[in-house]
Amino acid sequence: MKKNRIPFIMICGLWLATSCMDLDLAPLSMATNENWYANETQVEMSVNDLFRVNVWNTVNEQWTDDECRRTETSPFALGSINGQTSEVTSMWDNCYRVIGRDNAVIDKLKAMPDGFMSDTKRDQYLGEALFARACMYSRLITLFGDVPYSDTTIDIKTAFSMGRTPKSDVLQKIYTDFDDAIRMLPVSSGAVQRPTRGAALGMKARIALYNEDWDTAIECAKACMELNVYKLYPNFEELFQQNTHNTVESVFSIPRSITYNVATNSWRDWLPRNNTGYAANGPTWDLLAAFLCTDGLPIDESSLFDPHNPFESRDPRCAATIVAFGSTWLGIEYDPSPVTGDMVMDYTNGKEIKNNDNKNNAEYAAFNALLRKKGFDESCLKNGYKTEHDLIIMRYADVLLMYAEAMIEKGTIDQSVLDAMNQVRARAYGVDKATTDKYPAITTTDQAKLRTILRTERRMEFAFENLRYFDLIRWRLCGKVFNLKNYGIYQNKEANMENLITSGNWFWGTAPDIDENGCADFSVLEAYGINSLAQRTWDDRQYLWPIPTTEIQINENMKPNPGY
Repeated sequence: MKKNRIPFIMICGLWLATSCMDLDLAPLSMATNENWYANETQVEMSVNDLFRVNVWNTVNEQWTDDECRRTETSPFALGSINGQTSEVTSMWDNCYRVIGRDNAVIDKLKAMPDGFMSDTKRDQYLGEALFARACMYSRLITLFGDVPYSDTTIDIKTAFSMGRTPKSDVLQKIYTDFDDAIRMLPVSSGAVQRPTRGAALGMKARIALYNEDWDTAIECAKACMELNVYKLYPNFEELFQQNTHNTVESVFSIPRSITYNVATNSWRDWLPRNNTGYAANGPTWDLLAAFLCTDGLPIDESSLFDPHNPFESRDPRCAATIVAFGSTWLGIEYDPSPVTGDMVMDYTNGKEIKNNDNKNNAEYAAFNALLRKKGFDESCLKNGYKTEHDLIIMRYADVLLMYAEAMIEKGTIDQSVLDAMNQVRARAYGVDKATTDKYPAITTTDQAKLRTILRTERRMEFAFENLRYFDLIRWRLCGKVFNLKNYGIYQNKEANMENLITSGNWFWGTAPDIDENGCADFSVLEAYGINSLAQRTWDDRQYLWPIPTTEIQINENMKPNPGY
């Protein structure tokens, strides 16, 4: 088998090592063994390889205003990413690896003789490959703008000389791939999690929305809804737990497996110190402040909000996403307050224990007192801090809110917009949308007000689901949120005693200001003795990522993005 050694992309083997294909080469180039694709099993193996979980993971949540790591600040939040930043280079490489494999699979499938496999199976595999290619190019144009494009296998020399195709042209190619996938893919994949027609419609709606193509986004989201395949899962919190897989809400998801070690990783940095976690990563105060109160108002407007008890009278998704103070979490009472005692109840073992989630007792307890709850349950502790809940790429709630957003932005607001948004909100309260006395139903048809509600709804609904980054970018909010400080509680017992206990300012002294995009400004709290963990600094050039340095160095036709 011929091997090509390319210095700027590491060569690694296929997930299914029995394949005789050398697929990790330069972007878009491919060297293949002609003996592969000898039967349908080998074709299926090649298509399966397009959907590895590690490739479909997306932008780090710490590149948003929803998650932070102690006092550290991500290079994105500091405005300092460049062509050698690991997240940048790995995203570029992974997308093009999948595209290169896609092109090889698609070329082979199109060239196969009649009778090699059934037309139904051939269309399914071809549709899945087209779907994956469209998704990868969607990521690339969203992050990098103009990118090299090819829809067939090419040689190394050609790959090294390619320039960047205009984003608008690539978008039309993406639409074509999605349209072909929509035509070829089945409506349902059954118990096996594979791309379907609804997934292709949903992902096409997403890239259309990101590019302000409201008509296409509306058309595709509505078509996905009218398949009548998907529903909202009745329990929001349960939806993200370990044993919840391939639900009626899942439009496109990829399974994980602890048993087979498929893309599972340790979550110890997110877990409480009382459970031998590190509490290093967690939600930001910005995220906590974004959840509405149960009257449907933001915390700086609602009379229900108590800054000393920030989880009381909040949208149920707040306590389903962030561990509420005083609640039982992973078998132990969670109490980060310096006002209370040094012991908490361990309900699993029926005894009190030292409270290591309180900074009075443990220096490295959560620096802002917040822990992530969404996506975890007690099974995580039993499995060595690993989880195997599905990687959800798209779920039905997103389809509903994308439809609503596109209708709002187009200015065609009708009852279907309110119905879509109220379905999502009512589910959070565990009620039917028709029971408007049991949740704060959305009734306004004012475009500006609905835009604010929609953006807040997305944040409450999709926290830690790899969507916030793209919302910040497309709404052009980075200049707002990343020029504000990241705040937390004081870092020593003496300061906690003086500023929180004596003054009575735990947890917050007052509500922060919330703007029309649902974003919080905590500067008003500085008078109450809060602590700045880090200053964030934004640079507008980062609305597009830099082209990786190695690509610029090796290809004279590859031009950098502005500012890099």
